[in-house]
Amino acid sequence: MKYKILVLDIDGTLTNSKKEITPATKEALYGLQKRGVRIAIASGRPTPGTRATAQTLSLAEFGNFVLSFNGAKITNCGTGETVYEQTLPPHLIPEIYRAAIGYGIGLISYEGDDVIAATPIDPYMELEARINGIAIRRVEDFVNYITFPVNKCLMTGAPEYLAEVERRLLKQFGDALSIYRSEPYFLELMPPGVDKAKSLEKLLARLGLTREECVCCGDGFNDISMIEYAGLGVAMANAQPSVRERADYITATNDEDGIVQVVKEFFCGADTELVL
Repeated sequence: MKYKILVLDIDGTLTNSKKEITPATKEALYGLQKRGVRIAIASGRPTPGTRATAQTLSLAEFGNFVLSFNGAKITNCGTGETVYEQTLPPHLIPEIYRAAIGYGIGLISYEGDDVIAATPIDPYMELEARINGIAIRRVEDFVNYITFPVNKCLMTGAPEYLAEVERRLLKQFGDALSIYRSEPYFLELMPPGVDKAKSLEKLLARLGLTREECVCCGDGFNDISMIEYAGLGVAMANAQPSVRERADYITATNDEDGIVQVVKEFFCGADTELVL
């Protein structure tokens, strides 16, 4: 099988522990795109938080894609077009807010290029804003403030406690929301049926590609769906144990150019010319 698309998580996968894309990784991925291999970013980050990464990888030059908000939104970097989008059911925003208050944890969402905080700003929220390079601001009366479509909400808290909250929210909301952690301290609340795999399925159909032609790389809980979906699911050596258990292949860590290893192992030397 000749793999024709490489899908990459950002934090802990594409970037090293300094949140940087190394020159070796950048060169390897640019070379792949020149040979006709598709590159897509699939991240829990909001769309504005993926822009710098997309620019670094020259995704616009090759008409490649970003799957942001854990796949709730797909953007064509070449045209800026939103080719797929799902948003939270508006009637659930008050319930999400009440749950956050009841459990005493943080709650944020996104508006344009800002993180908006429904609860007092905590260090985890500050980390989310800093990672994405966008501003954070507290809003009063979060429930009535959200008069626009939102792709996701994010709850923040201490990892062990947030794991318990996750279990309770899964029971409370059932199939009404997709709920999972992207990091031990980040709990994602997504539109029902949204995860990276389902979004990737939409993208592959648009491109006329199959899952067997796809390689997916990740390290976090929210990467499990696409790692299991892909023809080749790759976990970073620094991935969560449950992620590594589900992968077909474990590459080097994000501080050891693990993505470069994937490119050399599964893409180099192949005839990867595509009709784009």
